[in-house]
Amino acid sequence: MEYKSDIEIAQSCKMRHITEIAKTAQVDEKYIEQYGNYKAKVDLSLLKETDKKDGKLVLVTAITPTPAGEGKTTTTIGLADGLRRIGKNVTVALREPSLGPVFGVKGGAAGGGYAQVVPMEDINLHFTGDFHAIGAANNLLAAMLDNHIQQGNQLGIDVRKITWKRCVDMNDRQLRFIVDGMGGKANGVPREDGFDITVASEIMAVLCLSNSITELKEKLSNIIVGYTYDDKPVTCGQLNAQGAMTALLKDALKPNLVQTLEGTPAFVHGGPFANIAHGCNSVMATKIALKMGDYTVTEAGFGADLGAEKFLDIKCRLAGLTPDAVVVVATVRALKMHGGLPKTALGTEDLAALEKGIPNLLRHVSNIKNVYKLPCVVAVNRFPTDTDNEIDFIIKKCKELGVNTVLSTVWAQGGKGGEELAKEVVRLCEEEKGNFTFAYELDTTIEEKIEAIVKKVYGGDGINVLPAAKKQIEQLTALGFGNLPICVAKTQYSFSDDPTKLGAPEGFRVTVKNVKVSAGAGFIVVLTGDILTMPGLPKVPAAERIDVDENGKITGLF
Repeated sequence: MEYKSDIEIAQSCKMRHITEIAKTAQVDEKYIEQYGNYKAKVDLSLLKETDKKDGKLVLVTAITPTPAGEGKTTTTIGLADGLRRIGKNVTVALREPSLGPVFGVKGGAAGGGYAQVVPMEDINLHFTGDFHAIGAANNLLAAMLDNHIQQGNQLGIDVRKITWKRCVDMNDRQLRFIVDGMGGKANGVPREDGFDITVASEIMAVLCLSNSITELKEKLSNIIVGYTYDDKPVTCGQLNAQGAMTALLKDALKPNLVQTLEGTPAFVHGGPFANIAHGCNSVMATKIALKMGDYTVTEAGFGADLGAEKFLDIKCRLAGLTPDAVVVVATVRALKMHGGLPKTALGTEDLAALEKGIPNLLRHVSNIKNVYKLPCVVAVNRFPTDTDNEIDFIIKKCKELGVNTVLSTVWAQGGKGGEELAKEVVRLCEEEKGNFTFAYELDTTIEEKIEAIVKKVYGGDGINVLPAAKKQIEQLTALGFGNLPICVAKTQYSFSDDPTKLGAPEGFRVTVKNVKVSAGAGFIVVLTGDILTMPGLPKVPAAERIDVDENGKITGLF
């Protein structure tokens, strides 16, 4: 069988005109702003003017990621196509990829094989310019902040306590720590500074959690950019930057409409980092998708301990959403890696390694069922090397938790390979009623909320709060931020804060190093372990394989 790369599959698909996709999604043409033939933005007034009821919301999450890959986005897209094939009116809501990973290790992020969203190259590159707008708004605020200091610093900002960074949507470690404002009095005030990648900017989180232009402006004005000499927070509103920033972001706030390879409407919008922010597509895209489909399939970043936890405890709480069913994606190969096998040995049957690794899947499943009290199904993304014995082992173990396991072959077969999963998802939505509960309540202390996540979701024994973090918690509580939800920044490779602890570790404590507020987005960021907000490129970046011919056809983009 001839093997085709993702981009070759995407380029050989005959796309439908975006107005046709809008019709499928029951979006009237008056709400559509076309970006060429295959992309469009959807006007926000659609939400106010529609009288449609919300459809069912299905969250796709996964086990703790490994280098063997899980295929979460691929499963999300394949499940949506599968639901459509069994006669359901369905939409899918996804994040936009960041240019950093596209040119770095990961390559493109629009699904894979025969379960992709298209036009794949556009989605992975500039798309409709949302990330550029976010970067511009972020850097306008930085420019206005430094200009305020240069022009006399009326607010008394301490340049050693500036928390706002510039950003660029690229993996560029050279920019993590810089010194700027050099060159004498006319060129600014010299200070230490740094860049974040655009997807780690608070503007990204703010955009993704805003329900309207007015709310966007209000959230932007609440952003804290630094502190004065006497430790009072300084906000974007005090610099009068929110109006101009909102002007840059007014179009970026509108969700983008594209399609899957099989013509299912896909709302692809926003993409906050999943371990520094909340890792979900925008609230606007989810809400519009819910109005336009009887079923909406969406995903959250990384494993369920990060992505699903934040989707449920932050996004659902702030946006008033309740999922009807959750899909946990796993692969036999990844579970064997959690059981201690090296990546080179995953192709042979090894039930002992699987037995050692499967507690990872079972903890994620138990969290969804017992902590959040939501109906759940396990989707095993099947690879040709998986044996029947290995698959049966997973089915049996999940049954013991009262959860069904369904094989998914969407990478190779598209929607056809997702039909069984689609049927089980429909059954869960129709027959099993969840009793959605958060992992913690907002009116407990910051420390109690962190501890609840560590004990209930990660399976740890508790937290160690370093003295610096203790002081930050006291300061944030005194400033009135104690009742915000928690966004834990930790490694995606383990339930714990140690990336080498695979499987389902026990007896560990999580060290809280730093605690800061994203006052615009409306959550407290808790830093554990070593989390980079500006990644670097690998030894051989994906960018080296990407090319374009004289007709403008792109190759090598995954």
